[in-house]
Amino acid sequence: MAGDVESVVARLRAAGCVFAEEEARVLGEAAGDAAALETLVRRRVEGEPLEYVVGWAEFAGRRFAVAEGVFVPRHRTELLVRLAAGFARPGGVVLDLCCGSGALGATVAAEVPGVELHAADVDPVAVRCARSNIDGEVYEGDLFEPVPERLRGRVEVLISNVPYVPSGEVELLPPEAREHEPLVALDGGADGLDVLRRVVAEAPQWLAPGGRVLFETSERQAESAVAALGQVGLRAWVEESEDLGATVVVGERKPLLHKE
Repeated sequence: MAGDVESVVARLRAAGCVFAEEEARVLGEAAGDAAALETLVRRRVEGEPLEYVVGWAEFAGRRFAVAEGVFVPRHRTELLVRLAAGFARPGGVVLDLCCGSGALGATVAAEVPGVELHAADVDPVAVRCARSNIDGEVYEGDLFEPVPERLRGRVEVLISNVPYVPSGEVELLPPEAREHEPLVALDGGADGLDVLRRVVAEAPQWLAPGGRVLFETSERQAESAVAALGQVGLRAWVEESEDLGATVVVGERKPLLHKE
């Protein structure tokens, strides 16, 4: 058996898998027998994302189903989710826009029991996947278009992990991303912020007073994202994690002033 593991590790390493030992363990656990393992290893060596091969992704310490053709949640996005969970409260509305697998919203709901979770994505494949991960409503459509009107002005936490790779840089992504993940989940337009600006334009109408919207961006895009939020009257700031290599931009709608 040890020889089999060593062989798998060697094949994965030769294929360019940086975490070959860990991936060999995951593949071994997912395979029921030697024949199944060979099939899984071959798919991974041929470049399929590990998450597609085994059918799940680990995110923030939990496993979520990930179907082929659905954006794989990145570990760096744990910063966004950590911040969102800090803003959420039981009974409050959380909306996960561009939800992909639904892992982000589902994690916030697990961390803050009692939130009212809603999610939406334009991709029907992602919507089906999210429905398997989320205990809440998942809608299919473009950004806010499918979200029920009754949520307008009630969203306390808006998670919007929009695509932010500039169009001209998509070809520079690792092959397992650019060849397997949906382009709509990667390509953010000329400067990477096209979809972010569309969300920002409508966000104030959906946020509750004091509500927050959170975006992941690159470090170089953060200043432009902050400016976009400011233009629609939201107070904005940047949060960063050196450990995760993550940059998150937060926008906040002004809370209502309480008269004495």
